[in-house]
Amino acid sequence: MSSGAGRRPRRLWFRRSGFGRQGVLAVSVLVAAGLAVPAAGAADGVSTDGGVVHLANVPKPEVLGSAFNSDLAFTGDHAIGGNYDGFVVYDVSDPADPLVVATVLCPGGQGDVSVSGDLLYFSVDYPRASDECGAPPVPSSDPDGFEGIRIFDISDRANPQYVASVATDCGSHTNTLVPGADGRSDVVYVSSYSPSESFPNCQPPHDKIAVIEVPHEDPGAAAVVDEPVLFPDGGNRTTTGCHDITAYPARGLAAAACLGDGVLLDITDPLAPQVVERVQDENFAFWHSATFTNDANNVVFTDELGGGSAATCNEEIGPERGANAIYSLDTSGDSPELQFRSYYKLPRHQSETENCVAHNGSLIPVPGEDLFVQAWYQGGVSVIDLTDPDRPVEVGHFDRGPVDPKDLRTAGSWSAYYYNGHVYSSDIEQGLDILELTDPRFEGAGAVVMDEFNPQSQPELPNG
Repeated sequence: MSSGAGRRPRRLWFRRSGFGRQGVLAVSVLVAAGLAVPAAGAADGVSTDGGVVHLANVPKPEVLGSAFNSDLAFTGDHAIGGNYDGFVVYDVSDPADPLVVATVLCPGGQGDVSVSGDLLYFSVDYPRASDECGAPPVPSSDPDGFEGIRIFDISDRANPQYVASVATDCGSHTNTLVPGADGRSDVVYVSSYSPSESFPNCQPPHDKIAVIEVPHEDPGAAAVVDEPVLFPDGGNRTTTGCHDITAYPARGLAAAACLGDGVLLDITDPLAPQVVERVQDENFAFWHSATFTNDANNVVFTDELGGGSAATCNEEIGPERGANAIYSLDTSGDSPELQFRSYYKLPRHQSETENCVAHNGSLIPVPGEDLFVQAWYQGGVSVIDLTDPDRPVEVGHFDRGPVDPKDLRTAGSWSAYYYNGHVYSSDIEQGLDILELTDPRFEGAGAVVMDEFNPQSQPELPNG
């Protein structure tokens, strides 16, 4: 345990001039001195199996209060944890003793994050009075409300600087980073949904995504360069935009989860994504996210039944709803085709006070295998063998148990990702959990070391 544990954060307020055409932007950074605690024990209801060891936990910084922790991104020895009210920078150079080095207050929800070098992209999905970090919320009926992407300079991990913003229609529920073809810019795909006549900046039909181009040397010049319509025919009746997109730049592909539809995109030209395949599934209520296997022969789509707040991991709901659907990708013909293979549902039934459903995950880079780690909210973290796409099986897990045995409330693991030897889980209420995989089946994964990892911008891994 760090000698700095338990100290109060030192509050730093500062203003920085923005790059390019941006004006002065304010950001509140709380620098925490070495917050870390050991892993929770059996008294906290933790259960593990399959060589999954709970190594450490960092509680959510108090300043973020009841705001949900959301997604994760990674750069070097640091993990960036999104939150509806901002983000947290963790030093994970020693995974057994992780430290909080900065907490940035910049509310906007839902705080999806992607990192590119010294730039951090942050999703704002709830309208604010302006793009300033301290701007108050405004009603969705306010035509001048800001939603979209905020851009931070994180070259100094302890003092992130807010440098630019880009407004997008319907805001940004999630964002996906794709390296620009010129090597001097980033392309960010912005997904958003839930249009209504009462939302002046989000009028139906919302059948598009936003494509933002960000010059590395001048992030203040970032701008929406295209808004491709993915559903010119309207899509499934429940499709009113996309929830998330996972790009596989090395293969020129992306898989989009778009509420009522699963979509395959050709992103050979990152600035001009094109739909090449679309599937629907009567058992899916809400196409939420996607992950390719490393060879791109299969795609795992997730169904967020109940919006993530319902207890769906039980016998009544069954094994085919609120689950993963594995599709094989056939590229032998003139156009790629997605072919359904099987479902995977968490095999451990959860209680009626535990929200539980398929959520965010990533591959574990064991050469020659398709191993997948995935968050299931209060269902915990599941390690899945996808090597046979017709018979996916759980081979390990971490499960903390119900946060409240009497009442159902939204909690648990939002995202679980493998990065440089360990699994990192973003817990909505309880902060960052770090897991170690000790079973021999995971040997070889630790040899894959990345300088940067955005799970929704999938890297091609060594295949052994």
